[in-house]
Amino acid sequence: MKAAVYARVSTTDQNCELQLNELREYIVRHGWENAGEYVDTGWSGAKASRPEFDKLMEDARKRRFDVVLVWKLDRFGRSLLNCKTALQQLQSNGVRFIATSQNIDTDESNPAARFLLHMLMAAAEFERVDPGKGSGGTETLPPRLWRRKGGQGNPQPFREESSGGRAQAGV
Repeated sequence: MKAAVYARVSTTDQNCELQLNELREYIVRHGWENAGEYVDTGWSGAKASRPEFDKLMEDARKRRFDVVLVWKLDRFGRSLLNCKTALQQLQSNGVRFIATSQNIDTDESNPAARFLLHMLMAAAEFERVDPGKGSGGTETLPPRLWRRKGGQGNPQPFREESSGGRAQAGV
């Protein structure tokens, strides 16, 4: 089986060596062939288009490999819609997807892994939204997730004050 490796880090001061080493070892353990490594450095997983990711998807369309390996789902993408679309494209091209550290495998014989995949895609998108900042912040979360003012009383979302930029509880 020919396996493509995809790794990503969000900033240029990070590197992908840990991800790449583990993915290479996975290929060796399974007796597969490394069909190529696609590495995006300094690219957000929320972006639908990334240079190496785009190459990976183009090579998948050309069936240059049988499976795409990532270390963790959020390395593949952090937008639920973009991640789901990319996974559907892989599937339509007959390419399997495996997130090695999370035991996610889109192989049709594993419905439990497919269920976990959908849950983790939603979690990856949620993690990229910082609940403490303005729009998309706590006011979009269910009230049970808000912090309580002074630890007691009615829950209040944290909001940033216009002066000083400090987060304060209250409306």
